[in-house]
Formats: sequence, structure tokens, C-alpha cells
Amino acid sequence: MIQNEKYTLSNGVEIPKLGLGTWFIDDDEAAQAVRDAVEIGYRNIDTAQAYGNERGVGEGVRTSGVDRDELFVSTKLAAEIKDYDRAVAAIDGSLRSLGLERIDLMLIHSPQPWDDFRGGDYAEGNREAWRALEDAHKEGKLRSIGVSNFEQQDLENILGSCTVAPHANQLLVHAGNTPAQLIAYCKSKDILVEAYSPIAHGAILENPDVRAIAERYSVSIPQLCIRYTLQLGTVSLPKTANPEHMRSNAEVDFVISDEDMAALRDLRAQDYGEHSAFPVYSGK
Repeated sequence: MIQNEKYTLSNGVEIPKLGLGTWFIDDDEAAQAVRDAVEIGYRNIDTAQAYGNERGVGEGVRTSGVDRDELFVSTKLAAEIKDYDRAVAAIDGSLRSLGLERIDLMLIHSPQPWDDFRGGDYAEGNREAWRALEDAHKEGKLRSIGVSNFEQQDLENILGSCTVAPHANQLLVHAGNTPAQLIAYCKSKDILVEAYSPIAHGAILENPDVRAIAERYSVSIPQLCIRYTLQLGTVSLPKTANPEHMRSNAEVDFVISDEDMAALRDLRAQDYGEHSAFPVYSGK
């Protein structure tokens, strides 16, 4: 079962290969979504300060009936925070909101604030935010630390001055949007890539080429898409509050052929529909 499979981060911390993304899950629904996921076998739960549901996610973790040590909880430092003092305060704020003594992985959500995504130069601010994560990591508040939406130059900025290299980089990765060079670079630096939106916000469900490949394996398009990201060597983080979808998203014990992996990698499917307004999908 995929829920039992793990990767090992560069610091020896194990992270489950399949996780539950919680973007767009309201705070008052998050606890039940987490409990449902844990009951189905998920052990990796991903949230962020920006999602506004850390409180609910933390409640779900604490009331899941599973030992805290068995669960891997990630959150993200708000993209707008680019100085040390505010980052320190926000890290403690996440611990309070979640109601947890430690967080398994905390990421800088973006190298730029969302209203200037892929815009200005925030190199120094990212180094300051990173220093706050490093200090919290040394204090045992964070078991591992990383980044999200960071491109190669953003990573190089951190790697050039850090005392702890990023353990993970969470990126938009799906069939039709596979940043192969960036994934390879991360691998070369022992930075694990996590794939968010592996089902491409549902736009890919309409793609006839993807449907044809899924039919060959007798699986659904979401199952094919999740399996694709797993075979790339990434953590897959499909998001849903629907227990049936959680269950089917975890039924990915099949293997995509090299030929079909190449076809999915070469796909150009980037219509995000209503979600195109978000910076990570528009690129700005």
C-alpha cells in the first residue's frame, strides 16, 4: 500500500510518499478531512499559514486516534514574510495554531510575496526567513525545513549561505507541467521534491490523451496522475475533503511504462480553468 511507503530526507527523517493536501479546505471542515484521511491510511498531512486552516488541521491530527509520531505534518511560512523577526514569530504562531509541540516539515511558501510572484528580488529576505527556520530546526521545533515554488536561482541563494540545506522543495508538478531540469537539480542537491496539484486542478480530466493512457491501465485519470508524480520520485499531495476520493487516490499500486511516462512528461496541458487567477498557475 502506497500509504506505507516513505522517502528519506537528507537528514534521515522519513516522509510518506503520499500525502493529503488541504488547500481550499475550510478551517471548520479540516479536522474531519484529516481524521477521514488518517482512517483511510494517510500519514502525511500538508497545510500552510496561507490556507487559513492550521487550527482545524491540528485538531484533526490531535483527535485522529493515531499516535502523533506516526503522522507527518507540514506547514508553510507565509510568502510575504521576508525578515527574521516576523518569521520567528510566524513559526511559533503555526505551532500554536496547530496545537502541536513540533512540526515535521516547514517550508518558505514562495520566494516572492504572492502579489509579486516571479517578480522582484527577495534574495536577502529569503535568507533571513531561512535563518529563522534553521534556528527553529536547531531548537527541535521543526524536524525538517524546506521551500516551495523555489526555482534554481532561489535555491542557490539559500545554499550559498545556509548551515542547513533545504530538505524539500514543494513544486507544481503534474502531467503537462513537469519541470524536469529543476527536479534533476533538486535531486543533485539531495532536496526531495514534493508535487502539489498532481491532478492539475481537474483540467487534465478532460484530456483525451491522458484518458486513453488511464484506460490502458484500467485506472482513473486522477490515479494515473498521482502515480505519474510518484514515479518521478516526488511526494504526491492530492487535495480533497472527500473520503471516497481520498480512498481512490491511494489506490495507485500499478506501474506506468517508460513510454507512457515519457508521453505524460511531454504533455502540454496547462488549462487551469477557474484556478488560472492564482499566481502559481499563471506564473505571475
